Amino acid sequence: MSADFGLQLPSITMPPPGPRSRELGRELARYESPNVTCIRDDFPIFWEAAQGTNVRDVDGNVYVDMTAAFAVTAAGHAHPKIVAAITEQAGRLLHGMGDVHPPAVKVQLLRKLAEVAPGNLNRSILANSGAEAIEAALKTMAIATGKPRVLAFDRSYHGLTLGAVSVSGRGDFKAPFTRQLGQTAVFAPYPYAYRSALGDDPHAEKHLAKVESILDSVRAGDGEIGGILAEPIQGRGGDIVPPDEWLPGLRRICDERDLLLILDEIYTGFGRTGRWFACEHGGVQPDMLVVGKALTGGLPFAACIGTDEVMESWPPSTGEALHTSTFLGHPLGCAAALASIDVLQEGKLVERSAETGDYLQRELTRRLGGDERVGEIRGRGLMVGVELVKDGSTRSPDPELVGKVMIECLRRGFIVLGGGIHSNVLSLSPPLSIGREQLDAFLDSLESVMADLK
Repeated sequence: MSADFGLQLPSITMPPPGPRSRELGRELARYESPNVTCIRDDFPIFWEAAQGTNVRDVDGNVYVDMTAAFAVTAAGHAHPKIVAAITEQAGRLLHGMGDVHPPAVKVQLLRKLAEVAPGNLNRSILANSGAEAIEAALKTMAIATGKPRVLAFDRSYHGLTLGAVSVSGRGDFKAPFTRQLGQTAVFAPYPYAYRSALGDDPHAEKHLAKVESILDSVRAGDGEIGGILAEPIQGRGGDIVPPDEWLPGLRRICDERDLLLILDEIYTGFGRTGRWFACEHGGVQPDMLVVGKALTGGLPFAACIGTDEVMESWPPSTGEALHTSTFLGHPLGCAAALASIDVLQEGKLVERSAETGDYLQRELTRRLGGDERVGEIRGRGLMVGVELVKDGSTRSPDPELVGKVMIECLRRGFIVLGGGIHSNVLSLSPPLSIGREQLDAFLDSLESVMADLK
C-alpha cells in the first residue's frame, strides 16, 4: 500500500468491475439473499482496503469515496486514532455484559455524549444500529407520554426493522409487510421546495399548518399522538433541506400541544451539515436525539439521547431491563465513538465541513447550474444533493441519468450514490477530511461525465 493511500487521486488500472470483483459478485449471488446486493455486469466493485478518502478494490483500482460509506467515515476511512482505540480496547476487553456488569468505557462514552449533545440532552440508550435507536426513541415516547403514535413525514427514512419502517415514509420499503406493521404513525408532507405537495411555500407556513391540521384530525379513539419524529434534513429522501422556519415551527407545535420532538440525526449528526448537529442551525433542541453512522467512524453503534425528564420516565431496572440487547454498549463501539468524537474536535472537522461544503455547492452551481438536466443543487455542509431531471420545465425525474452518472464516475475512479424517492438525486457526502485536490478532481470528472452523457 502506497504511503499516500488515503490522499490519492483515482488510479484505475482496469475498467471496473474487474475480474476479481465479477468473480466475487457471482459467488455472493450464490450465497446471499437476492434482495440485499444489486449485482450486474457493471456493478458493484468489491472493496479490499480503505484509508482516508481512498478505497481500493480487489482488482487494485483506487477510488475517491464521495459517500463516506453512507456518511459513516466522517474523519476518513480507518482513521489511525480510531483504529488504535479499537485495537487497544480489543486487547483489554473485547466483550462485556452491557446491562449486568457494564464495561467502564461505557460510562466514559455516556458522559461524552452528554457533553457534545445540544442543550440538556443528558441521558442515553445505546444501540447497535440507527434503526434500533429509533425503536428505543419510540418506546421512550410511549412510556413518557402514555400515547402510542407518532407523527412522521413523507419520504422519511428511519431504518428497516419493523418498528422503524412503520414510521418511515417510504411505501416501497413497507409494501411487502403492510399486514405486519402496526398503525404506529400518521404522516405529513415534508417541505420540499422543488417538489412541494402544497405548492410554493418558501417559509414552511403551509406545511406547519398541515401538521397542525393532521394533529387536530386524529381522534383519541384512533390512538393519541405522543410526539413528532423528523429528520432535520432528509437524507435518503434526497438531501432535502427544509426552510429555516420549519424546525423551530415543529418545536413550537410540540411545546403548545405537549408532544415530544424526536429528531433523527443518524445521517446529519457529528458534523455532516457543518454544525455538530443539524438542529443547531435552527437553534432547536429536541426532547430526544437519535444518532449513529459517524458516531464511531465505522463500527455498528448508535444512541438515543434524551432529556433527564423524558428518560426518567423509564422505571429503574430490577435486573430485567425492559429495553436492552446482548451487545448494547459494546466496548469496541464505545472506544471507537470516544476516539471519533476526539478526532472531529481536534481536527476541527465540523468547521471544515461547513467551509468545504460551501465550496462544493458553489462549484457545482458554477459548473452545472446552466445544464437543463440539473433541476436543483442543494445541501448543507458536506451533505449535498444534485437533482437530475429529464426536462427543466416539467421537473420530470431522471433516475436513468443518475444511474449512468454513477457508473461513469466509478469508471473514472469516484464512488457516488443515487438517492431520493425517484432515485434521481446524486447524493454527495464525502469524508469531512476530503482534500481540495481530490474535490476538484471529482468536480472535473463530474463535469466531464455530464458533458459526455448529453
